[in-house]
Amino acid sequence: MLARWFPAAINTRPTEWSRAAIGMALGTLVSVWACSQVFGIQAAYHVMGPLGASAVLLFAVSSGALAQPWSIVGGYLCASVMGLLVAHVLGRTLGSACLAAGMALILMCWLRCLHPPAGAVALTMVLADPVTIGMDWAALGPVMLSAVSLVVCALAYNNLTRIRYPKGPVEPVPSIPADHPPTDSQSITAQDLKLALADMEAFYDVTPEDLEQLIQASERHAKRRSIGEVLSGRV
Repeated sequence: MLARWFPAAINTRPTEWSRAAIGMALGTLVSVWACSQVFGIQAAYHVMGPLGASAVLLFAVSSGALAQPWSIVGGYLCASVMGLLVAHVLGRTLGSACLAAGMALILMCWLRCLHPPAGAVALTMVLADPVTIGMDWAALGPVMLSAVSLVVCALAYNNLTRIRYPKGPVEPVPSIPADHPPTDSQSITAQDLKLALADMEAFYDVTPEDLEQLIQASERHAKRRSIGEVLSGRV
């Protein structure tokens, strides 16, 4: 049981850690600076926490579904609107803040823009500082400006450092002609993976097409290893 508490090894190199760290620092800095120029430094500081969490996703795991542009922009919008709405109806209490975060999650799932740091946005919009409270619905401005600025930074920095962002559509797997049926009728396809994910009924930050590509790449490595073992055995 204790082994379950130990994290798995990260499958990226230190150079990638450095690339992501520099991007996170620059992206957060630019976003907070842009927000401070328009709405003031206090309003910018208010959204700095969620921005830092979003920057980790956008620069370190930019291929994930939770790090795509619509996820952060839509997630921040859902969370901030829900937070302000709950604050007006139920007041600014700890209970209403937690309720706003839960309702924001449901709205994000419905609109397909699930973004974990947006939960913090909902909380901070209810339990806000006096400056943000005084802005009322205008508090949407600094939140959305910060989110859009961070996405723009991620678009520029990731692509300049040869990391494709946002994630493009997955190339379809070549179809097998009807007169050449697959040699293995039990081979896994993207449709099988979709059904398996539906059976598991849990959130996974990966698409069935990504899993299919991973399985195909693993099969290629396994075939190369098998061929290498055969050749070495002959020698």
